[in-house]
Amino acid sequence: MTPTSPMPLSSPPALVYVIDDDTAVARLVADTLRDFGYATETFHSAAAALRRLPVQRPELCVVDLGLPDMDGIELVRQITAACTCGVLILTGRGHPVDRVMGLELGGDDYVVKPFDTRELVARVRSILRRRSGSSAATAAGSRRVARFAGWTLDCAANTLRSPQDEEQVLGLAEAQVLRVFLDRPHQILTREQLLGQHDLSPLDRSIDVRISRLRRRLEADAQNPKLIKTVYGAGYLFTAHVAWA
Repeated sequence: MTPTSPMPLSSPPALVYVIDDDTAVARLVADTLRDFGYATETFHSAAAALRRLPVQRPELCVVDLGLPDMDGIELVRQITAACTCGVLILTGRGHPVDRVMGLELGGDDYVVKPFDTRELVARVRSILRRRSGSSAATAAGSRRVARFAGWTLDCAANTLRSPQDEEQVLGLAEAQVLRVFLDRPHQILTREQLLGQHDLSPLDRSIDVRISRLRRRLEADAQNPKLIKTVYGAGYLFTAHVAWA
């Protein structure tokens, strides 16, 4: 999992926004990512990042929660509402409430300061790899619309239509997990399989947050789920029949 060499530059480098009011930390993150072949832009306030966002869309934002002009959780919400880039939360806040809120609002991963720069690069790579794989599948035009239990998922637009014909837009993290379920119904899937990562920490609850959000969207009673079952000690099971178009 630990990167040992810079990424090849055969294609334009992915652009990463580094949003942190601590200039030393922002410089460290930006310099490290550039060493591994990424393009970076650094911002020390939420307002500066939001002004730039419509002009140059990044592939990923690294966001500190303790910004001077806006709570980082609100910034994550605004970023995910404005574009489909990935979000890595990098912060000194280690409280579970902050973790859950960040992931609930669309964050892809959460790293607590102090951090190991090699782990940071590995997590950035993991997020961009998952996004790249999802985009490639969409570009190929294969398996774009899934129907299950009265629901319809448009994989190209990340929109979910209910049996009552009500449409809602999924965050990227939720859509990716749901797509894994739809690709492999009636199979027990581990947390690692659902996130597309290896060697997850037992304390990493990001998948649990995403499952909880999906259940609230899909289940008549999220406390007694019928579509997404927990298989204790093993993972999760998607029970519905899936038809692709």
